[in-house]
Amino acid sequence: MKIGDVIIYFSILIFLFAGRNVCAQSISKINKIEVTGNSKTKEGIILRELTFKLGDTLSAAEIEKAIEKSKQNLTNTNLFLTLSILYNTDDQTTDIFIVVKERWYLVVLPEVYLADRSFNEWWYERNRDLTRLTYGISAKHFNLSGNNDQLKLKAMGGFIPYFELSYAKPYIDKRKRIGIRAGIFYSTQRTMAFRTWNDKLDFFISEKQMRERKGAVFEFRLRNALYHFHSINLSYTNTSLADTIIKLNPNYFGKNTTKQEVFNFTYEYRFDHRDNRQYPLSGKLLYTQLSNFYVRGGYNQTNLFGLYSYFRPLHKSLFFESSARIKFSSPRKQYYPLITGLGFSNNLVRGYELYVIDGQHYGLWKNTLKYELLKKEFNLKKFIKLSQFSTLPLAIYPNAYLDFGYIKNYYPIYSNSKLSNKLLKGGGLGLDIVTWYNSNVKMYYSINQMGEKKFFFGISRDI
Repeated sequence: MKIGDVIIYFSILIFLFAGRNVCAQSISKINKIEVTGNSKTKEGIILRELTFKLGDTLSAAEIEKAIEKSKQNLTNTNLFLTLSILYNTDDQTTDIFIVVKERWYLVVLPEVYLADRSFNEWWYERNRDLTRLTYGISAKHFNLSGNNDQLKLKAMGGFIPYFELSYAKPYIDKRKRIGIRAGIFYSTQRTMAFRTWNDKLDFFISEKQMRERKGAVFEFRLRNALYHFHSINLSYTNTSLADTIIKLNPNYFGKNTTKQEVFNFTYEYRFDHRDNRQYPLSGKLLYTQLSNFYVRGGYNQTNLFGLYSYFRPLHKSLFFESSARIKFSSPRKQYYPLITGLGFSNNLVRGYELYVIDGQHYGLWKNTLKYELLKKEFNLKKFIKLSQFSTLPLAIYPNAYLDFGYIKNYYPIYSNSKLSNKLLKGGGLGLDIVTWYNSNVKMYYSINQMGEKKFFFGISRDI
């Protein structure tokens, strides 16, 4: 065979191979997107979460990835109990079919919750005192006009009488990028924490009103891309105290006064690429917050907070998550209500749930390894006729965790702190149960570096 013939032969093979590869990666145009099951939710709200649009051209592999990510985005709206995205494709076009099952949007419930930081503090530190319950009516509509807008009303009595009314609309423009939130609140309190002492909240017990708070908030939101969220929050709070609290803690407001007016400006940025916001198993989250508190009279305080969380599947049923948090604040000497250290919300080293550790700066690193023991949906149509409650999702995750934290306190003498200005370590074993409406039940057994061992319990839900 001549050299020329060899070249021609190989050229034909290359051409044929390339042709097959092109066929395998054939490009298809999105010809139709059809949505069904959305009796309340406007179609535009659903289409906003898709990573593709009519007229896009995608390969078969790209279509699969786009559909999977779009499903995650729609799940994170918390508008639907179940959803599926199907597609039909030929050589040139692809039709998309989105089927959703809407949740129950209006929730009006009698609500009872503890006035303490957590169930665990109430159980271990407050002797399970039932007088520390706050109770009343909580009403929330998650999809008032079908545009994922939320109206919230709370009227509470008991330990901390409280009233709140707020409205949030994610999009007020045609491009669905700009949103707003506004609200007002009012609360009174008799028994209240007037200082932190020995890294625990110190309460003054009284039958008289010790504190009154009222205020308003307005928030401007921008979602300039699918996973990028910005917000600017402007709020005003007016607080009045009884003379008794100022006598017990002269540093409560930083000076001998019973009134404080605070104007707050906060900017937040969030990059959220998690598969599920309520219980993520893969993806990442970046969150930053810059806040300035101006107290009438000349006091200024600035806080800078950052969080990065990483979620990764290690195996089909094995998952790892790691979260790092850091906070800086200025000035060093701060008014007591504006000091936010470790111990509130999820900003704590597990094993130190019963402690409040004041300080101006802190760092926190939390790590969890979890195993998916069960993930299943149960059909309850025989027992429950309402379609919004006829499907019971249930997932169970045993887990192990290890946390590290450090908080810098320039004035530990004010709280007689023994846990600030040192490295804190805690870990243990737990069990997470995720079910209806993103309810998440946590049971875990922790040990800290002081050798304290305790069983803790927590529950959160998205209603």
